[in-house]
Amino acid sequence: MKVGFAGLGRMGQGMARRLLDAGHDLSVYDVVAAAAEPLAAAGARAAATVAELAAGRDVVVTMLVEDAHVRDVALGPGGLCESLGRGAIHLTMGTHGVATVRELEARHREAGQTLVAAPVLGRPDLAATGQLGIVVGGPEEAVTRCGALLEAMGRRTFVAGPKPESATAIKLANNAVLGCAMVAMAEGFSLVRKYDVEPQVFQDVMTEGLFAAPAYKVYGQKMVDESFDEVGSPIFVGLKDAKLIAAAAAIAHVPMPSHNVYLDRLLGAVAHGDGDRDQAVLGREQARACGID
Repeated sequence: MKVGFAGLGRMGQGMARRLLDAGHDLSVYDVVAAAAEPLAAAGARAAATVAELAAGRDVVVTMLVEDAHVRDVALGPGGLCESLGRGAIHLTMGTHGVATVRELEARHREAGQTLVAAPVLGRPDLAATGQLGIVVGGPEEAVTRCGALLEAMGRRTFVAGPKPESATAIKLANNAVLGCAMVAMAEGFSLVRKYDVEPQVFQDVMTEGLFAAPAYKVYGQKMVDESFDEVGSPIFVGLKDAKLIAAAAAIAHVPMPSHNVYLDRLLGAVAHGDGDRDQAVLGREQARACGID
């Protein structure tokens, strides 16, 4: 399949390489031109512009962090809506807001194209090994056409339904639950530390008992080790997603009081200069609130 890929950050690099290794005809683009060099060396074609990226492509994948970035790539001058052929697919795999996804869907429909939303579940190491979970929403025929791409990039695809915004809602809800889990872990660690308990003991109790899941094992251990500079998902990305979650809840009139606590802790971490650190630094943020050094 003739595929374009825009957004070659830590997640995008691994995902694009998976497509290249699967034998797809791949063109790549990033605003930082040097980001395309490793993939170009491996056989991809580096495009200088979005229009060049989209020319003759069946599908263009975007893996971009901010809503503003995906709007520029898709809706701006020379963007995907102008440059993709009729019948082509924009497969957006970043975490974006409901309002943005609705706008992209409408604009691509007007251009005779199709939007498929397929936000991913996982960190950069899973992207590199093709072990991401992928939640996909869009017209059935378009989702089927993207099947080989999704299979190359992920371990499992969860079909949300015919609307792209359905996949968006699932990803945002998943992130909301994960954020609340991190806040709850941080509170638990602070509580046991007040009683002179070694945090590793509490971590073992959690992850060998009711909470034997990757979220608790990975983020909990990072809280124990205080390895906040080993960044998988940084605070500033969590804050971006938290704001999108709050916006989606507001659109649907859904109160989310637990999520509000997560958002407040993220803001506190940024205020304390930890915006570039891993989200596990919420453990430190909770400790500060408890008077623990």
